[in-house]
Amino acid sequence: MAVATSAVTPAAPRPLWRHLYVQVIVAILLGVLVGHVWPETGVALKPLGDGFVKLVRMVIAPVIFLSLVTGIAGLGELGGVGRIAAKAFAWFLGFSTLALILGLIVANVVQPGAGLHIDPATLDGSKVADYAAKAHEATFSAFLLNIIATTLASPLAEGEILQVLLVAILFGVAMILVGEKAAPLLTVFESATAVVFRIVAMLMALAPIGAFGAMAFTIGQYGVGALASLAGLVATFYLTSLAFVLLVLGCAARLFGFSILRLIRYLKEELLLVLGTSSSEAALPRLIEKMERAGVAKPVVGLVVPTGYSFNLDGTNIYMTLAALFIAQACGIHLSLGQQLLLLGVAMLSSKGAAGVTGAGFITLAATLAIVPAVPIAGMALILGIDRFMSECRSLTNFIGNAVATIAVGRWEGALDRDKLDAALSGRVVD
Repeated sequence: MAVATSAVTPAAPRPLWRHLYVQVIVAILLGVLVGHVWPETGVALKPLGDGFVKLVRMVIAPVIFLSLVTGIAGLGELGGVGRIAAKAFAWFLGFSTLALILGLIVANVVQPGAGLHIDPATLDGSKVADYAAKAHEATFSAFLLNIIATTLASPLAEGEILQVLLVAILFGVAMILVGEKAAPLLTVFESATAVVFRIVAMLMALAPIGAFGAMAFTIGQYGVGALASLAGLVATFYLTSLAFVLLVLGCAARLFGFSILRLIRYLKEELLLVLGTSSSEAALPRLIEKMERAGVAKPVVGLVVPTGYSFNLDGTNIYMTLAALFIAQACGIHLSLGQQLLLLGVAMLSSKGAAGVTGAGFITLAATLAIVPAVPIAGMALILGIDRFMSECRSLTNFIGNAVATIAVGRWEGALDRDKLDAALSGRVVD
């Protein structure tokens, strides 16, 4: 069936300084300057970054709930829900596995931890005790039980993402089963969605302030020296993530008919926001908006984006295998192929459900090492000082991976307007 060509008009020009991405770039650079020159002041600015992230997290649960419920209910039949979900999870599993394997291969080839000759007995495990304690609680049964909410309303109040997903799925499916009687409620939810996204737009005006505070704190607290002391690992992680995005995701994007570089340009404001705050959650509402604007059908966006934030963590997976093998190499611990494959399998399971917030990858790494005792959890102290820098790369990779997955599943499902996608990725406005 031929798709009608959308009317396209050029975007109205705006002064450069009014673009959000320009404001965020300036804020990040100022944050680096303040953190480096006046480190105590930089550390004191931490509440600016934390406050902005909390403001955005305040609306994350409603955004996910409303997007998922209206997306599922909008399909009108359960077969479509199951089909989109199956395709999404097939994508998540496949590319998460590729990310883990890539991290494993790079760690064995580059060996960033070789030659450090760290005696495990000299490591101060107290520095990572809190992470280890949280990891100990992260058993598989505890993970499953934590998905179940106390009440239908509690996930929205507490912001537990996996619980929000479960309640939203149940709500959306129930609305399909109820049928016409649920139509007025769907209208209410769609109106509420418009209001919530207007709130998001209001909060985004504060993004430069949040990015400034977060970056000033990071540089002031850890300093450039912390980054330089373990530059090999940081560089390896960033280059591996870049290769995954440009080569693995790039080839997948080309297969589904779009350019990864044009997609990155389309999402530049959101990516800079993620970079500034080290949190992919900060840009989640905007990603939902932009994917719909790029021609992906609302039901696909409503299903893929929220679930991807918990189950499609490509950057976190690369980080876990690289970091675990770095610790083993630094401590002179040889891992057999079988042990490395066990590590890969455990990492695949433990990464599911990790939120896209600062520190989640570190806790997930601790949970993985707790199940693979050959590598000491105390070795995480070696990378504690640079985890914040690596968190930014994790979040960026996760964010791009979810954007690619959303467009790909939309194309796979036949729910993608190619004219809108081409116009959006070309920087044009679609009426």
